[in-house]
This record gives sequence, C-alpha cells and structure tokens, in this order.
Amino acid sequence: MRVSSTVGLASAGVFVVLSALATTIGAWKLIGISWVAFVAMALGIPLGRRTLGDRSWALVWGYGLAAGAMITSAAVFLVPQAIAHDANFGGFGVALGLLVGFAGHTVGHRLAHYDLPLDRTVAELSAHAFSAGLIIGIVYGNMPTLGPILGLAIVSHKGPAGYAAARRLVSKGRNPTVLLLPAAGVGIAAIVSSLIQLPASAAVRGVVFGFAAGIFLHVAMDFLPRCELGSDVHELLTVTGDAHELLDQLRIHAVLSTGLGGIAVFVAWVAVT
Repeated sequence: MRVSSTVGLASAGVFVVLSALATTIGAWKLIGISWVAFVAMALGIPLGRRTLGDRSWALVWGYGLAAGAMITSAAVFLVPQAIAHDANFGGFGVALGLLVGFAGHTVGHRLAHYDLPLDRTVAELSAHAFSAGLIIGIVYGNMPTLGPILGLAIVSHKGPAGYAAARRLVSKGRNPTVLLLPAAGVGIAAIVSSLIQLPASAAVRGVVFGFAAGIFLHVAMDFLPRCELGSDVHELLTVTGDAHELLDQLRIHAVLSTGLGGIAVFVAWVAVT
C-alpha cells in the first residue's frame, strides 16, 4: 500500500515539474487540458473514500456525457483533419487506431490473470492515460491553432473513471492514492510528446491523425455506460437480488447522457466559431 502511494505521489511530482517547464515554451493549452484531467481524476480519491450509497445514476451520467463528448469531438475535429491530409491513409489510420485500441484493451484484460504489483484497474487506467496524453501532445504540438474543446472532451471521462476506480480500490481495502499515477499520466505524456514534430508528408500526417481519431473513438466507446450485470454500473448498485428493472431504467439515462454529451460539444463549437 505504501508503494502504491509513493508511485502516485511521485507521478504527481513529475507532472508538476513538467508543467512548470511547459510554461517556458508557452504550451498553455496542453497545460490546461492536462490539469483538468489531473484534477478530475484526483477528485475521485476523496469521493471514493466515502460511503455515498447508491450513486450508479451519477456514474451513468458521468460516463455518458464524457463518452458522447469524446465520440463527437473525435469525429468532428480529428477525422476531417486526417481525411484532409490524405483520404486513403487517413481512413487506414482510423481503422488502425480502432484495431490497436481493441488489441490493447484485450491484452490488458489478459494481464489480469497474472500477479502484478499494480492493481489491474489502475494499470488499465494508466495505459489509457499515457496513450491519450501521447496522442494529445502530438496533435496539439503539430496543430497549435487547434482549440481546447477536443482535448477537454477527450479527458472528460477522467472524473467518473477516477471515482469508479477509487470506489473499487477502497472496497478491496487498497489505497486509492495510487490513482494519482493515471491522473498525472495524461499531462506527463502530453507535454513530452508535444515536442515530436511530424514530417510534412501528407500520408504520414493522415495516418497519425487518423490513428489518433481511431484510438479516441475506441476509448470513448469503452466508456459508454453499459447498464449490464457485471458492469461498473452494476457494481455500484446497492440493491440485492434481481437488478434488471433498475438497470433498464438506467439504460434510458445512458442514452440521454451520451446524446447530451455530443450536443454539448456542438454548442461549444458554435460558441467559439
């Protein structure tokens, strides 16, 4: 438990130092997006320590709003960029991102069968965080005119994900402070990868931006609120016995929340254009 706490606190320290360095090159958008991700997930730690009763509906709305916003943002801000660079290579990039995302998710579940020093949930969230940060950094490092809407939508799932993970860790008697690792992971990877400059080749840029869109679409679909037995939502239910009726009600909230997440991105885009 002490090791987990140390890893989390050390990650937060590295993130703070890199943020300070990033201010010297004026990477304010990346800094803002990274800190939103960090604070959102870090807030899950104190919330997860408390006994809040049934908050399954809050998790559904948190996941739904975030997933809807991520899907819409990837489709609006990244897919057109990839196709504009090179239609064919951009399309292949999207497919590659989706397939690699699925492969990584599957391998992550496979690792659950091994006795690793890091909790499986934390390991999966950390992999998500560092991969998302890597791509965010490359995208914003090569497109400085890109607005912050995309980045903020992409990291919007950090809040509900951190809360659910903290609740799970606390229920197992583990210290949720380790969640500072994935919380800081987005910023650490984003700031470092923003220094990577892509070649001028249209094909290469099409593949990279398409790959980014595919990865983010996969992550977004992974966070769609699944109101099914054995899901994160089901684990938070306080009812005993047959929970099908309540899960059916929550499915309506899932549809409404994902739709509103997409609408929110549209409204924000209209407001800034």
